[in-house]
Amino acid sequence: MSQSTSMSTYKSDFLNVLAQRGFIHQVSEPEALDARAHSSTITAYIGFDCTAPSLHVGSLLPIMLLYWLQQTGHQPIALMGGGTTRVGDPSGKDESRRLLTDEAITETSKASVPSSGNS
Repeated sequence: MSQSTSMSTYKSDFLNVLAQRGFIHQVSEPEALDARAHSSTITAYIGFDCTAPSLHVGSLLPIMLLYWLQQTGHQPIALMGGGTTRVGDPSGKDESRRLLTDEAITETSKASVPSSGNS
């Protein structure tokens, strides 16, 4: 399969749904990914930092991918909390991210969960 593989050539429901919905522009090793998604359960995770009291629009695409992963029989994991919040800002800014207390991380995490529909 090439990077421009048509959606009808995927064997897995997961990649077919993503292709039908326009999520796929380019895929690394599509044959291996398709074979794995077709033959076994894939587990995927996304980590959200809790530096703000709610998720933002930039979180929508990864959340939608987790949704379709689950709808096609796979295992999604969404991580929210201290670990991803404490890692720091990877954006290359000259200024470091403000370190939050454990209490602040807990509060922003609690505030974000209802917006994800998992309250």
